[in-house]
Amino acid sequence: MARIGILGGSFNPAHGGHRAISLFALQALGLDEVWWLVSPGNPLKPAKGMASLRARFASAQAQARRAPIRPTTIEAQLGTRYTVDTLKALTRRYPQNDFIWLMGGDNLRQFGQWKDWRGIAHIMPIAVIARPGYNEAAYGSVAMAWLRRFVRPARQSSHWTDWRPPALVLLRFRPDPRSATLLRQADPLWHRELDMKRVRDSLTRKMVI
Repeated sequence: MARIGILGGSFNPAHGGHRAISLFALQALGLDEVWWLVSPGNPLKPAKGMASLRARFASAQAQARRAPIRPTTIEAQLGTRYTVDTLKALTRRYPQNDFIWLMGGDNLRQFGQWKDWRGIAHIMPIAVIARPGYNEAAYGSVAMAWLRRFVRPARQSSHWTDWRPPALVLLRFRPDPRSATLLRQADPLWHRELDMKRVRDSLTRKMVI
């Protein structure tokens, strides 16, 4: 069975921080691949300032080049809007894979606002990768108060396929200041050359529109 890490997000745009976190998770968790779920639309983020799905996917493809990272827009094909529904669909569609959900400390901070977040924790293990400036709020969040009883030692992280969900591992990663927000501030029209680019999803084999 393939060991797959799943990193969801808007990737507006994808950047080197996404790549660095993914490569770190590949090594720490002994993964075969990381799938980047490029969201058609994040319910917790405003639509204003969101580039097209095609442009965001193209930026993800560029950042994932020559690495065992597979960007995909499969959520658009599945018609799922919420993570819990996407993960249920993925585990049904790919029963030959072992999946672990990857998230940064910033996402853990607001995890309690996600639809059926406890349900997500029951579907597959979760690996939280520390992110500077968010750790204190994340570890003191409502979700973490419930998840704390399921925390596994980081030294056992490569054995996550043996864990029965809920299971959470906290991974420490060197500080990386890069963010999509800063990139958009530096170049609000970063997507202008990617909006018309023809790109194919390597997982679904469909053109991204």
